[in-house]
Amino acid sequence: MTVRVGVIGAGWIGHEHIRRLTHTVTGARVTAVTDIDAARAEEAAAPVGAQVLPDGAALVASDDVDAVLVTSWGPTHAEHVLNAIAAGKPVFCEKPLATTAEDCLKIIEADTAHGRRLVQVGFMRRYDAGYRQMKQVIDSGRIGEPLIVHCAHRNPTVPESYTSAMAALDTAVHEVDVLRWLPDDEIVSTRVVAPRATGKRFEHLKDPQIMLFETAKGVRIDLEVFVNCQYGYDIQCEAVGEEGLVRLPDPAAVGVRTAARHSTEVLTDWVGRFADAFDTEFREWIANLAAGDEPTGPSAWDGYAATVITAATVEALETGRVVVTDLKPRPALYGGTA
Repeated sequence: MTVRVGVIGAGWIGHEHIRRLTHTVTGARVTAVTDIDAARAEEAAAPVGAQVLPDGAALVASDDVDAVLVTSWGPTHAEHVLNAIAAGKPVFCEKPLATTAEDCLKIIEADTAHGRRLVQVGFMRRYDAGYRQMKQVIDSGRIGEPLIVHCAHRNPTVPESYTSAMAALDTAVHEVDVLRWLPDDEIVSTRVVAPRATGKRFEHLKDPQIMLFETAKGVRIDLEVFVNCQYGYDIQCEAVGEEGLVRLPDPAAVGVRTAARHSTEVLTDWVGRFADAFDTEFREWIANLAAGDEPTGPSAWDGYAATVITAATVEALETGRVVVTDLKPRPALYGGTA
């Protein structure tokens, strides 16, 4: 079975996923594209022979679309995801699922009423080989019960439009998801500490930030978000257990010996760091749909949790307080008891 995918949003990430679905993933064909900028939609659609439709509602309703990919502006995500659920079509939504907890809960209610998962959220870290190896080690019990997790998310630079709140909402959101998934535990509180600011930042920005999370089982997590580190794009994660630890490997790179130095390259952006994870993410999504199965990746509940936790982290940054995340009970559709 070939899964016919309609893409809502033809910006950079939309273009990338159209390329991925066309040239990297088997069993998929992009059949429709829409964007608020019709010329941009045409530019994305023409090379793959897809039709351009006037808006998201028309794309979701199209008989030529089996599944929907949402890569539009964040505040529009809830509308498109809800339309897809109403049409009974699987929908892959890049983060955020929605920009408010209220809209996320509407999506969860609709997904639950459908009775079968339709929604997958684009948290690609779960598809990275290193993170998957960490997950296997933790689940196997080889390091005992997790006690502490140390993390870092470093970017070389960010533009002047980047705000202090974006450190949680746009940057740390991927760690928030993977840090819930790795120990199979929920984040129940958050706090932010601002150390001495780097002189390499724009004046309005608090950078770096140290985010401190506590889980329901008492695991303590520290996450350094440093978005002007200058030297490269660097993702670190180490889980410390009762009997050992497991550490995320750096991306494979050759060692170079020259001019009396031994060096290895550091990547400079997230595209190169997680390209394979993106490919795996979409291969598995399409394979599940082609087999008639539910999506198995991050769910609408995971999208809701990330939205709530990152919003609480922004509040913690602005108030200096420890903020409780206060998640609603998890529905049975997503492995809960509610």
